[in-house]
Amino acid sequence: MEQRHLGRTGLRVSRIGLGTLTWGRDTDEHDAADQLKVFWEAGGTLVDTADVYGGGDAEYLLGQLVERLVPRADLVIATKAGSVPDPDRRFDGSRGHLLAALDASLARLGTDHVDLWQVHAFDPDTPLDETLQALDIAVSSGRARYAGVSNFCGWQLAKAATWQLAAPGVRTRLASTQMEYSLLQRGVEREVLPAALDLGVGLLPSSPLGRGVLTGKYRNATPSDSRGASERMAPFVEPYLDEAASSIVDAVATAADGLAATPLEVALAWVRDRPGVVAPIVGARNAQQLRAALSVEALSLPDEICRALDDVSAPVHRYPDQDWSTL
Repeated sequence: MEQRHLGRTGLRVSRIGLGTLTWGRDTDEHDAADQLKVFWEAGGTLVDTADVYGGGDAEYLLGQLVERLVPRADLVIATKAGSVPDPDRRFDGSRGHLLAALDASLARLGTDHVDLWQVHAFDPDTPLDETLQALDIAVSSGRARYAGVSNFCGWQLAKAATWQLAAPGVRTRLASTQMEYSLLQRGVEREVLPAALDLGVGLLPSSPLGRGVLTGKYRNATPSDSRGASERMAPFVEPYLDEAASSIVDAVATAADGLAATPLEVALAWVRDRPGVVAPIVGARNAQQLRAALSVEALSLPDEICRALDDVSAPVHRYPDQDWSTL
């Protein structure tokens, strides 16, 4: 699998990442082991997790599989901290919480460092410089090799990245930002992606298949074994089952027919090769699904297909986000 630099850093990662959101909850040890082995054998290196996935079980499961199945040195392990199960405070970006969470993550993962540590979301109740200081401490102490953020809007990312660049050698530059990005969700193109490109921050798209909708599985009905049929996950899928999304899914299916590919491959190739994107994070139910996603390595979309998909999925850009060169 092709490797790409993560932002403006020396860290290289596979251009498809393996997501572990469901590990330890809907994905058991056997299926997780199969996925990790298939991913590694395909040349994949970036494995994405978080301290809240499965209440910590995803990290623990990954830690149990590393070395037993795959050499630790062959993986780029990325985890996150900052989300908390508190209805009154969903995010805690305080230095104390973040560093304690990192130590707990390392214990569950069974490693002395993570390759990429990310703040899971912006905390409006904690000064940003305090949150960023936790990243500096994590890297300077060797507990994390690189640092990034997740779910920061445009101004939040720009402020954080600029702050970190203000004192080279003292602060750790942001290597990445993880955001939802797909043909069904192109909101990051308004301000997040331009900020990331300008500041040398690599984008790691989550839900690159539109929460599974872009595979075409929901075109005629809701499969009984899908997320859309799950009481817990149905609200996650439902926003992408409207008429506008249906038109985009139809276009993806048409492109797939013309390329002798699958809708999954077309949708994933589109986001993988967007400017600023380093590695879409793909979550799979089993190894068979993961193999189908990894087959995208052989596909590059023709320019005319990309333009057609761009047009059919184009988001509405209004003041002040529109391209002023066209006005």
